[in-house]
Amino acid sequence: MSRLNELKLYDTALPELSNIRGVSGDEGAVRKRIKELASPFCSEIFTDTMGNLYAHKKKEGRPRVALTAHMDEVGFLVTKIRDDGEIEYAPAGVDCRVMPGRRLAIGKDKVMGVVGTKPIHLQSDEDFEASVPHKRLTIDVGAKDRADAEKYVHIGDYACFTTEFSEFGEGLFSGKALDDRVGCTVLLELMKEEYDLDMYFCFTVQEEAGIRGANLVADHVKPDLVLNFEGTTANDMPDLKGHEVVTEVGKGPAITFMDRTTVVRPGLFDALRGAAKNAGIPYQLRRGTNGATDIGRIHTDLGGCLAGGISLPCRYIHSALGVASWEDLKNMMLLADAFLKNTDINEVTKFENR
Repeated sequence: MSRLNELKLYDTALPELSNIRGVSGDEGAVRKRIKELASPFCSEIFTDTMGNLYAHKKKEGRPRVALTAHMDEVGFLVTKIRDDGEIEYAPAGVDCRVMPGRRLAIGKDKVMGVVGTKPIHLQSDEDFEASVPHKRLTIDVGAKDRADAEKYVHIGDYACFTTEFSEFGEGLFSGKALDDRVGCTVLLELMKEEYDLDMYFCFTVQEEAGIRGANLVADHVKPDLVLNFEGTTANDMPDLKGHEVVTEVGKGPAITFMDRTTVVRPGLFDALRGAAKNAGIPYQLRRGTNGATDIGRIHTDLGGCLAGGISLPCRYIHSALGVASWEDLKNMMLLADAFLKNTDINEVTKFENR
């Protein structure tokens, strides 16, 4: 039986990684901790000029496989301090509807702020029915004016949700940054396994700011195949019809067949599904084709390569708190493990078999 079958949630790095702040462009703390955790298991670890982290388990002459997950999370950047001491910000990947009343930690000193808007008592009927755009929201740090606020907060500071990781309901967990600290956790567990492959575990930056870090991965790794691990949308809400659901929490990891920037070739898509079926691992298909991941940039660079993805269904993604299933996450690891151990990568990557 695989070591992964016996793994428990708190045996993994996910609770710790979820709590670390790492908004797009400010991934340093996440990168430092992942490097510490990866060092005992890899032959070399290096960082490129964008800040992507590469952990390499070298096997000369074997097919080269890159596993990717992004380190950054959604968040905010301070853009203006107003005369009244309120803070204006630029969002990275956050829906404005989840913002009012949220607590944020700002800057290196983690200054506490609260996102404010017009109170309900002063709203018109139109105000009450409408969402409030980011440009009409501000962060209150308790300052009486701009000079007071500038003692604690500066333009260019990053701001992050303060949610703490916890177990939730029966077999679920909740926390911030599940997109994509769950993917980082999968990579950290898979690197403890042994595969007859030349393996690169690639932890990327600035995915939420426009898939920027992934631009350099193909250049540094030159993979034959790349697999991305991601938190994805679980919109399994009661009022949605079946055809509107992208993924469902508790129904297994989701295999991607297409998104906005990638069409997974049939050979790889079949191989991933075959690995799940042969190992008795529950899975679902990621039925939405919006959104994009790092592989959208990687698989078309240089000479190109095969690319696919395995995702974890997460409710309330890109908000202050996500919810996901531990069994889904464990099965995500088991599916990847079964694919990497039992699939002939040379055959899958042959052009005629793609």
